[in-house]
Amino acid sequence: MEALVLFSGGVDSTTCLGIAVDKYGSENVLALSVSYGQKHTKEIDSARAVAKHYGVELYELDLSEMFRFSDCSLLKGSSEEVPHESYAEQLKETNGSPVSTYVPFRNGLFISSAAAIAISRGCSVIYYGAHSDDAAGNAYPDCSEAFNNAMAEAIWVGSGNQVRIEAPFVSKTKADVVKMGLDLGVPYELTWSCYEGGDVPCGKCGTCIDRAKAFAENGVSDPALQC
Repeated sequence: MEALVLFSGGVDSTTCLGIAVDKYGSENVLALSVSYGQKHTKEIDSARAVAKHYGVELYELDLSEMFRFSDCSLLKGSSEEVPHESYAEQLKETNGSPVSTYVPFRNGLFISSAAAIAISRGCSVIYYGAHSDDAAGNAYPDCSEAFNNAMAEAIWVGSGNQVRIEAPFVSKTKADVVKMGLDLGVPYELTWSCYEGGDVPCGKCGTCIDRAKAFAENGVSDPALQC
């Protein structure tokens, strides 16, 4: 194996997977999908479908126990409802704190787990799809450039200079991500982003709003809504 991709089955991680497959070939790419106690399995189902599309090995890891004490609105044990408004609107109410859909240090745990697996499987690079829209306003601090740089240094040193982090979108917008994916022919029709677990996306949560905007800015309809 050459590359491990942290893979949720959403737009950003699927674009990362497309980039890795394009560069290394599907036989040299491992996708890692993590369960963290989320309220639905739609994104895991999408991860499986996309991995099958690309013909890459998919490893599934359960880290839900790590978040049992969190009241993040994405988690099964939470009493909080997922906000149906944009991240910008949510941030007006948080006074600079992360939004309620921030899972405590999730990306840090995911990347650390990915590093252990990458070392064991002989992968030299870990891809993950953090982008600047998610980091804006401290909505998701573990998507920021500062966080990425710190984790990249820690993983490189902690792995004995064996594994590096590749976050190709960390300074780009979600619209930029979609543009790259469209150029690569990424199967966005198979992806799932919505925080709600219905039969169709709610269209109202922060990630649905961002997703719709990203496709609109590229002048195309969301392929997942055409199915």
